[in-house]
Amino acid sequence: MLDFNLEHHLKEVYGKYPEAEQRPLIGITTNIDGDDATLRLKYCEQVVKAGGVPVLMPPVADTDVIISTLDRIDGLILSGGGDINPLWLNEQPAPGLGHINAGRDLPELLTARLAYNRCVPILGICRGMQTLVTALGGHVCQDITAQDGVIKHSQDADRTEPTHRVSFEIGAILETYFEGTSIFVNSFHHQAVDNPGPHLQVAALAPDGVIECVQAIREDKPVVGVQWHPEWMGKEGLPVFDWLVAEAGVYARAKDIHSRVVTLDSHCDTPMFFPQGVDFGTRDPKLLVDLHKMDDGRQSAVTMVAYLEQPKDGKTFAEIAPFPVKGPKEYADLIFDKIGDIVNAHSDRLALARTPDELLANKLAGKHTIMLGIENGQAFDHSLDNIDHFASRGIVYTTLCHNGDNDICDSARGSRTWGGVSPFGREVIRRMNERGLMVDLSHAAESSFYDALDLSRTPIICSHSSCRALCDHPRNLTDDQMRRLAEKGGVMQVTAYHGFLSLKDEASVFDLMEHLDHAVKVMGIDHVGLGTDFDGDGGVPGLADSSDLLNFTRELLLREYSEEDIAKIWGGNWLRVMREVQKKRS
Repeated sequence: MLDFNLEHHLKEVYGKYPEAEQRPLIGITTNIDGDDATLRLKYCEQVVKAGGVPVLMPPVADTDVIISTLDRIDGLILSGGGDINPLWLNEQPAPGLGHINAGRDLPELLTARLAYNRCVPILGICRGMQTLVTALGGHVCQDITAQDGVIKHSQDADRTEPTHRVSFEIGAILETYFEGTSIFVNSFHHQAVDNPGPHLQVAALAPDGVIECVQAIREDKPVVGVQWHPEWMGKEGLPVFDWLVAEAGVYARAKDIHSRVVTLDSHCDTPMFFPQGVDFGTRDPKLLVDLHKMDDGRQSAVTMVAYLEQPKDGKTFAEIAPFPVKGPKEYADLIFDKIGDIVNAHSDRLALARTPDELLANKLAGKHTIMLGIENGQAFDHSLDNIDHFASRGIVYTTLCHNGDNDICDSARGSRTWGGVSPFGREVIRRMNERGLMVDLSHAAESSFYDALDLSRTPIICSHSSCRALCDHPRNLTDDQMRRLAEKGGVMQVTAYHGFLSLKDEASVFDLMEHLDHAVKVMGIDHVGLGTDFDGDGGVPGLADSSDLLNFTRELLLREYSEEDIAKIWGGNWLRVMREVQKKRS
């Protein structure tokens, strides 16, 4: 019998500490019924049983409301309901089109796309799966009943009653949760996905070939859509919600980590797109790094480099430079001026930093940080004075060479001009040590690597490199190089460039994680990090741009890295080296 004495109920709450277990928040989109925003209680009940907290999201097309909500929830359910207006598919209505609930379409399409951008775990149910697919560039058939050989998908049986079989594809995410290759499901739809689009793949089919489940390609993001209604299936439908709540818990931890630690990408080439014209304050489709994407990925900082292509024999840098300049020094200065203009234009959200302390101050102030670097010591233009110049401009590192030997050293893709570091290169390393600049050996030949390692008085970095043992590419480091680098106190930042991750199929975030795991095994946890090479051909499925950086943390958590280790990988190791190098300035 219900006890109507409130104090008795509160006694249970007050009698323990903490008062309640913190559970992930699961946002659920609602239906429109006249003047009411409604939702079947079954959704909420299943979320609670799975260990989540249901939060209802009314269909409001205000983007401030949508984004504010997405910033607070840990998982998203796109719920079932009426048909999607075919105009969103660029189609006219088919004869079998059912009731559309137009007020839901735009809010939910926006919600789905913006949640996907933020790596929020997403579960689409029936109409919700169709909404998800539409938002991500796929296609929905308006009426499958017009097709031959289709079984009955709009059952007259009770909602709790399964009426047909669904068979999972090999490797489907939900197959693990249901512990079988097929299940029996209920069915209440006449529309269905016929093309999952570029971001999703088929994960399950009905006996007639109708797509019953989709998921993120290669499982590289926590996104699943089901055509049936697991909220009505009680215990038999609970595994779908178990998956979502589990992923939401990981996502909540990832967000918390990003709020507390420095998340630093040690290498991006975004200035390569400056000649095309960019708007860093918009979601620029040309760029993998901009303010929108840094916000989505909850990214603290990035080292943005001035990249200088190495001229071929017989050419000068001025002849190949993307902007009209007299030489490499002037070009690097121009790039840094343009970065400065970007920072000034967005000074409320963005700031430069020269030191770890400045970076940390920016984070406390709620600002993203850009640090400056040079890719290819050609920028020094054979003058040690130019090292002093760029140090005064605030650069934090220089990659000694790029693809091709220069006057400093031999490149991994060079022709062994010097047999390692040149006489001038020896002076360059000494001067960089004196000015507190990190020496970057990504792109350097093995001979140059070992020479520089012996010459430098301070730890060496490799800002964007991966493991030769897993991908036999001359740009990658051998295990011996990695061990020697660690012994010197340096760091290797694993890169997201597919050609340095795999020589076989297109690489993904899982390949990157294998390289990271190997680097940790060889070097130890204190000597690894992430240098994506975004906008310099870096970016792989699951870590495609800065908005996916939370997904990198998700993968670290799933591989059971501790929060202390994650903090080291994300920026702690890099900043330790930077402090040591800058401390030894003379």
